[in-house]
Amino acid sequence: MNRIARPAPILAFAAVIVLTSLAVRLVMFPFESLDYRAFVAQWYEFISANGGFSAMRYQFADYNVPYLYLLAILTYLPVPVLAGVKAISVIFDVVLAYYVYKLVAVKYPRGWWPFVAAVMVSVLPTVMTNGALWAQCDAIYAAFGIGGVYYAVRSRPWLACVFFGLALAFKLQVVFLFPLLLALVLLRKVPWPGLLVVPGVVLLLDGPALLAGADPGHLLSVYTAQAQNYTELTLNAPNAYQFLSVTTGEDLIRTAGVLLTGLLALVVVFGLVAARARLTVPRVVLLAALFAILVPFFLPAMHERYFYLADVLSVVVAFYFPRRLWPVPLLVQFASFLSYTPFLFGKAGVDLRWLAVAMLAALVMVARETLLEIRRPLPV
Repeated sequence: MNRIARPAPILAFAAVIVLTSLAVRLVMFPFESLDYRAFVAQWYEFISANGGFSAMRYQFADYNVPYLYLLAILTYLPVPVLAGVKAISVIFDVVLAYYVYKLVAVKYPRGWWPFVAAVMVSVLPTVMTNGALWAQCDAIYAAFGIGGVYYAVRSRPWLACVFFGLALAFKLQVVFLFPLLLALVLLRKVPWPGLLVVPGVVLLLDGPALLAGADPGHLLSVYTAQAQNYTELTLNAPNAYQFLSVTTGEDLIRTAGVLLTGLLALVVVFGLVAARARLTVPRVVLLAALFAILVPFFLPAMHERYFYLADVLSVVVAFYFPRRLWPVPLLVQFASFLSYTPFLFGKAGVDLRWLAVAMLAALVMVARETLLEIRRPLPV
């Protein structure tokens, strides 16, 4: 049997890219963002001063406890806190790249395209700066969320729901993919009892904190409390609210925005059901990318980081539909990364309204491709 020779130049080039991305991350490690100093560093100090895991009995953070468990583990390790916090995110950068590789490999089971996709995601400016510079942890929920999509298309619905539950336990923003999960249930790709697994995983991960003496009411209300903390229509997010300049009636606009977002998501879901669409792998990937852009684009009170799932899925969907969707990751990354600059560096390099236009263009392209794909007859 003839063996296929490994293309050494490609391996060497990929190794250089990966090592360079790690070196860039290490250069970013000393930077302390305002979020790190105001929140994460103080949570770490509180945990360290109150007995490590025993500190879980107190209410001292607005994050759900799984992330706080990771901070508690750090208090037992001989590592500098800033480096340890950022190392957690970088580890999940690797997990995220792995599931991108697996998801793209469903379309390209042979060849180098899955590896190229994984490398591309790992060197996205938003992915590198989110954890290594900003000390945020969006890679954690995104890794589990992409894992959930992967296991859904691999016909492992129960494991998919477990991964969506893991993502939800770390960050609320994975709900941007929940319209996809609803479509999977209604079109019988996921059994409806699987929906119970998602909150079940969250409650299971709350268990150690409950054993430590945490207030159950506080644990169950973490995300509702988060939602009430921010009243702005947008917090530098490149979305529809960049085009609004209002001083009164913000509460009414926020309510209308939430209702509009829910309506748009339901229109897509029930349109699929009415068309009796078969959820093939490319269609599931398209829908995941569509909802990852659509929901934070129309939902009020979004931070700039809330397009993180869109950053990743825009790359994946471009590998599935390269001829027509190759500009999508460029548009999304342009809009998403440059929206980071006002918070991180004190000023916007580009007018945020132009970034919102770019994100809208990406949304229109993905929505158009989704509609064409659903209408396209499948081979018998």
